[in-house]
Amino acid sequence: MAQLIIPTPLRKFTEGQSTFAQEAATVGSLLKGLAEQHPGLQPHLFDESGTLRSFIRVYVGDEDIHALQGEGTPLNSSDEVSIIPAIAGGCGF
Repeated sequence: MAQLIIPTPLRKFTEGQSTFAQEAATVGSLLKGLAEQHPGLQPHLFDESGTLRSFIRVYVGDEDIHALQGEGTPLNSSDEVSIIPAIAGGCGF
């Protein structure tokens, strides 16, 4: 089963779970499986049309899925997938 690492800011929507594992052929199906199991997470990952939000980065190992096949990136059972939410802020000088 592919394993998905859930970042700390999103764990409040997964009852504190830091990982999610599921049989999935693609990154998109793994993310959709996570959102189905934790519906409160859905609007934070996907827009109204069901597309992964642009500010969410997903990696399979060290590779950004945008450099691969996007949500259609195939998964092996040993793959580790990470969600990296955008971080904004700071102060201007």
